[in-house]
Amino acid sequence: MAAEPSPDDPAPTFEATVANGDVESFALDDVLGDGPVVLAFFPGAFTPPCSNEMVALEEHLSEFEEAGATVYGVSADSAFSLNAFRDEHDLSFNLVSDMDRNAIDAYDTKTDIGDLGLLGVSNRAVFILDEDGTVSYAWEADEPTTEPDYDELVAAVEDK
Repeated sequence: MAAEPSPDDPAPTFEATVANGDVESFALDDVLGDGPVVLAFFPGAFTPPCSNEMVALEEHLSEFEEAGATVYGVSADSAFSLNAFRDEHDLSFNLVSDMDRNAIDAYDTKTDIGDLGLLGVSNRAVFILDEDGTVSYAWEADEPTTEPDYDELVAAVEDK
């Protein structure tokens, strides 16, 4: 397992599946270079803190887009579950299904939430990647119910 990337580190790339209303293959390399990329890792769809976080990201989406950024939620859930989650919460950004844990391992965010039976899922974490594929911002929750500071995330994207 790789160490969690820090600012100024090259962003680990990965391949997974994207839930965008359909189910399609996704490669991080394909979206780098088009402006900042926000990777918002979360433990599990349909859990209250994760729902709150994804809805909050949706509420700030226009600010991210005005700064030229693309937002992706990333979890170990299946693409089918993530599409249902997108529909339920009217999310317009794509969610990455990392069932193989390629992204979770690459960004070293793996955790277990035994109380909920969630094993090998991602802790809540946000990485902002610049156009050159370099990590410009990294945050990981001390515990999975903690949400990021959304204004700080927007400011970090606007600085890129």
